[in-house]
Amino acid sequence: MINITLKDGSVRRYESGTSLLEMAFDISPRLAKETLVAKVNGRLVDLNTKLNGDAEVEFLTFDSEEGREAFRHSASHVMAQAVQRLFPGTKLAIGPAIADGFYYDFDSPHKFTPEEMEKIETEMNKIIKEDLPFTRVELSRDEALKNFGNRQEQYKVELVEDLPGDVVISCYRQGDFEDLCAGPHVPSTGRLKAVKLLNLAGAYWRGDERNKMLQRIYGTAFPKKAHLEEHLHRLEEAKRRDHRKLGVELDLFSIQEEGPGFPFFHPKGMILRNELLNFWREEHKKRGYDEISTPVILNRVLWERSGHWDHYRENMYYTKIDETDYAVKPMNCPGGMLVYKGRLHSYRELPIRMAELGLVHRHELSGTLHGLMRVRCFTQDDAHIYMLPSQIRDEIIGVIDLVDYFYKKFGFEYHVELSTKPEKAMGSDEIWEQATNALQEALESKGMAYKINAGDGAFYGPKIDFHLKDCLGRTWQCGTIQLDFQMPELFDLTYVGEDNQKHRPVMIHRVVFGSIERFIGILTEHFAGAFPAWLAPVQVKVMPITDRQLEYAEKVFRELDALGIRAELDARNEKVNYKIREAQAQKIPYMLVIGDREAAAGTVAVRHRGRGDLGAVELGRFTDEIVKEIKDRENSLACEH
Repeated sequence: MINITLKDGSVRRYESGTSLLEMAFDISPRLAKETLVAKVNGRLVDLNTKLNGDAEVEFLTFDSEEGREAFRHSASHVMAQAVQRLFPGTKLAIGPAIADGFYYDFDSPHKFTPEEMEKIETEMNKIIKEDLPFTRVELSRDEALKNFGNRQEQYKVELVEDLPGDVVISCYRQGDFEDLCAGPHVPSTGRLKAVKLLNLAGAYWRGDERNKMLQRIYGTAFPKKAHLEEHLHRLEEAKRRDHRKLGVELDLFSIQEEGPGFPFFHPKGMILRNELLNFWREEHKKRGYDEISTPVILNRVLWERSGHWDHYRENMYYTKIDETDYAVKPMNCPGGMLVYKGRLHSYRELPIRMAELGLVHRHELSGTLHGLMRVRCFTQDDAHIYMLPSQIRDEIIGVIDLVDYFYKKFGFEYHVELSTKPEKAMGSDEIWEQATNALQEALESKGMAYKINAGDGAFYGPKIDFHLKDCLGRTWQCGTIQLDFQMPELFDLTYVGEDNQKHRPVMIHRVVFGSIERFIGILTEHFAGAFPAWLAPVQVKVMPITDRQLEYAEKVFRELDALGIRAELDARNEKVNYKIREAQAQKIPYMLVIGDREAAAGTVAVRHRGRGDLGAVELGRFTDEIVKEIKDRENSLACEH
């Protein structure tokens, strides 16, 4: 008999050789039905795995991240099987689960079309009804090479060749289909229930533009049809909110053929951008930051000293000046450190907080560019804090509080991840451990829950990342706090201590918005372009019903303008309902309709973008209220529209 310890601490005894699926059924038939994979002593395995010794076991359903990943990875295998059934000769590349779905890359002489995706989906549903078991087969390296070589699956052969010699190579079979895969998978294809193929795209093999372009099919899968329909509704809502579409409709920004990945901001987009930057500057001034500006192009020697030349060169742009190598800055920190180093500092001055809205350039592959979300140049709201070791905890907490204040202002929820030392990093393990512990202590002192993101730190230090959630439930990594013991050493940064000796400061790199451009894209989708009044490019539209009210409408417009309210006067000879519809389409927060009654009484009929007709009010009362709303930077519910 073996002892199985469950997640709740209870212990059950089973015969040696009992499978995990049998154990789940013994606990509860419903658990057996909903469980997808299991974790045995911390390792993910298939449910048909048989146990021969004592173990700690956790059964995972679709509600867990690992369960969802196994479910959707299984769906990608079913899609690959369907494609090879329908289009013989198609070669398989890779097919992982991704956030909210899966994809598979195919090398096929046949060019897939949107209409054929329906056929593939129909074939997938046939395979699901066949309820084929997923069977794991372990092979030696030579057996795997022979197996996939005989099948003429050259991409699988390449993957096997790249695996270490001592690794166990596994394949999964369902029916007549077989794929190279580490697993785990759900017990059978019948578990998948609701699948949907979403779109087609091109993808280079292994993401390298020097390799062949493959055909990628994206899809998603859920255990219930209702969950799939809910997800598809969210996707449609995301299309409606797409910042690229709204950027054109609201005349905020554009991407021109002459500058792929380099956004152009239009006048209305600049209003939105400047309001964000004004807010940023005000709040940073309150918290003791001094603003600086550093050059966009700097000498190669600087980037060698900072480590970017060795660790980040493939993402940088270069030029020559007077036969000397220069680079366009991908980050602001080296320039900021030169400002700090420009004069001697005393321990009494620390912490020194230097903020910069710096334009940076990073080389991104053309296939990864996406509106404002992924660009080649962007303004980073950087700040660098130079401090005593004794000030680390308080300064990190100060940044956490600042980020929290900013995100709540826009109505964002967020979660936190702590990223640790990457494989390619500068500095000793001891220094990394010290820096990581300092970040952990600050988070724990704030009582904040956080997830460890192992190996994803910057090359010079660990970091805290803030992932905000928009009103569609999508997450975006924006703010970050990086604790750095390396750069002060590399740049020989010092301060004079109480003992009149030079000492090394500790440094924090941090951003709140992250990229201004990307944050504008996120905000546009979060609010569906219906920005709160303080951010809206046009805050009020004044609409006389006929020419008889034009003189009073002009007076209203002048009063609004004198108060700094961004207003427009629509004096066109159009029906007022047409004007209202147009203003609604432009997402203008307030519309002031003026007829004979309003002109005679000195009032305005107020219509709000989201709340509809608010009735007639005195002009002075309306201006008092909107001025306060703008001054307080009041938020509106992101999903009210």
